[in-house]
Amino acid sequence: MIETPRILVFAGSLRAGSYNKIVSRLAARGAKQAGAEVTWIDLADFPMPPMDLDIEATTGIPENGKRLKELIASHNALIISSPEHNASIPAVLKNAIDWASRAEGANEGPGSAFRGKVVALMSATPGGYGGVRAVSHLRDVLGHVGMVSLPSHVHISGAANAFTPEGEFVDHKNRERVEAVAHQLVEVARRLN
Repeated sequence: MIETPRILVFAGSLRAGSYNKIVSRLAARGAKQAGAEVTWIDLADFPMPPMDLDIEATTGIPENGKRLKELIASHNALIISSPEHNASIPAVLKNAIDWASRAEGANEGPGSAFRGKVVALMSATPGGYGGVRAVSHLRDVLGHVGMVSLPSHVHISGAANAFTPEGEFVDHKNRERVEAVAHQLVEVARRLN
């Protein structure tokens, strides 16, 4: 059992004012409170072309795809907060997962950076569903690359009114839910690794 799990946290959004970036930052804080070493990243800092095997064949995995894969590989667990676009996950998030899952060299299998790690899934949306469909699809995608999703997840509906201007939850119950899932992830990561 490891004492200090390393948790990578990000949102599946590029928008500066993303509700899911706010949720991911609050989840990162909860994981730190539970004793984890936390790295929060912004996918906007990892621009990549659309996944294309022709690009991979001619120039290899994009540098930002490699950077993201290395970050995932060097952490014990992930927290991802995803928007819901057309009842699924955003293209930018799927693209990042696709590039980070690509194998390099004969000793590496597809999805090796993800395999056997645990992930906590969250979503915040302006609508009433709170990203339920996005989380379901994201769970399937991450399961395919070998990740185990916590059964507990967080859905924040009405996100346009869920946060203070300072980036805190208006409703303390939402804060408690996010912190509880972050704490659970840290504990599971300790036990698995």
